[in-house]
Amino acid sequence: MSRLLSKKAKRIYFILFIVFALLFVFRIGYGYTLDVDSVIEDEIYFDSFSSDNKKNYASDGYKSGKFDMDMDQGLTASSGVDQKYEKIAEVNTSSKQFDEDETYVRNKVESNFGIVQYERKTGNDDHRKLQLQIGVPPANFDTLYNILIKIGKTHSKEIIKNDKTNDYLELNARKASLEKTLASLIVFKEKNGRIDEYINLENRILEIEENLQQLGVNLGDFDESNAFCTIQFSLAETKAARIVSVSFYHRAKVALEWTIAWYLRVISILFFITIGVYCLVYVFEKRKNIIDFVKSFKKGNKEK
Repeated sequence: MSRLLSKKAKRIYFILFIVFALLFVFRIGYGYTLDVDSVIEDEIYFDSFSSDNKKNYASDGYKSGKFDMDMDQGLTASSGVDQKYEKIAEVNTSSKQFDEDETYVRNKVESNFGIVQYERKTGNDDHRKLQLQIGVPPANFDTLYNILIKIGKTHSKEIIKNDKTNDYLELNARKASLEKTLASLIVFKEKNGRIDEYINLENRILEIEENLQQLGVNLGDFDESNAFCTIQFSLAETKAARIVSVSFYHRAKVALEWTIAWYLRVISILFFITIGVYCLVYVFEKRKNIIDFVKSFKKGNKEK
C-alpha cells in the first residue's frame, strides 16, 4: 500500500515539475520574440507655457445669414460679418541636432512673417529646452505649422480654435457706453456746484478715462494690423540613443519570476477547484444517503 502511494506521489511530483519546466521554457522563448535589444531614449517632459503670454486674435469674414431678393441672382446674402477668433497650435518635438533645428525654426518663422512673442531657453548641454510662442499671420499659419511638426521627433500636436466675436462686440458695447457716460459727465461738469461735488465728478471722469484706455488696449488686440494666430512650439534636446542588450541571466531571472508567479496561481486555482468538486460530491453523497435513510424509514413504518 505504501509503495503504491509513493509511486502515485512520485508521478504527481513529476507531472508538476514537467508543467513548471514547460512554463519556464515557454517564457524564455517568448522573451526572445520580443524586441528587448532595443534603443533606449531618455524620457522627455515638456513644460507648459506661461498663462500671461500675449493673446492673438484673427479675423475672418463670413455671411450674416440674412438674405435679400435680387432680380438677376435670386437670393443673396445681405451683409458680411467679421468673425474674431483665437487659434492656438501646440507642437512638442525633440531633436538630436538642437542648434541646427533651432536656427532652422527661427529662419522659417521669419520667412513666414511670424513674430516670437515669448521665448524661454533652459538646461545644460544635451538637456536643453526651447519654448517659443509665435504670432503668425492667419494666411501662413498652416504652412508654418506643417513645417514645425516635421522637425525632429514630434511627441504631441494639437490645434484649438475659439470664437471671440462675442467678446469683441461686448468690448465695443462697453466702450460706447463709457464714452456716452463720459460725455454726459463733461457736460455736467460745466455747471456750477459745490467743491466736493466737483472733486467727486473729476474722480469719476478720471476713472472712466482709465477704463476707456484699458478697453482701447483690449480692442487693439483685435485690430486687423495685429491679427495673428498663435503657435506654441517646444524643442527638447536628446542625446544619442543607448543600445541596451539583455543578457541570458537576466532573461532567465525574469522568466523564473514569471513562471513561479503563474505556477502558484495555476496550482491555487486547481486546488480550490478540487476542494469545490470534493465538497459538491460530499454534499451529493450525504444527500443521497439521507434520501435512502428516509425511504427505508418510511418503508419500515409501512410494514409495521
